[in-house]
Amino acid sequence: QVQLVESGGGLVQAGGSLRLSCAASGDTLSNYIMAWFRQAPGQSREFVALIFWNTGRTYYSDSVKGRFTISRDDAGSAVYLQMNSLKPEDTAVYYCAARRSKILTITTDLYDHWGQGTQVTVSS
Repeated sequence: QVQLVESGGGLVQAGGSLRLSCAASGDTLSNYIMAWFRQAPGQSREFVALIFWNTGRTYYSDSVKGRFTISRDDAGSAVYLQMNSLKPEDTAVYYCAARRSKILTITTDLYDHWGQGTQVTVSS
């Protein structure tokens, strides 16, 4: 069983940057996909980015491609989301998620493990 704890959210002005962290524990991550999702008020949870732990392959939603970067800490069990050029529409609760699989998926319901979320607010 994987436990996930996010940190790093906050309030930032449009155009600014934030770095989210997700600390993972409880299992070896080599067979996992680690992902970030977000949920804005009144909206469904949506995919943001993912990384295959064993290969480092990444995949992004079109809305964040070129602005966000997902990475992992090879020495530990942490995943990061570097968010640059933030926009007010990036405002949401950001969740770290994990799925034991080697098949790319961005479907929310297929992820088995979730963190508690961290709030990101971008002011205009």
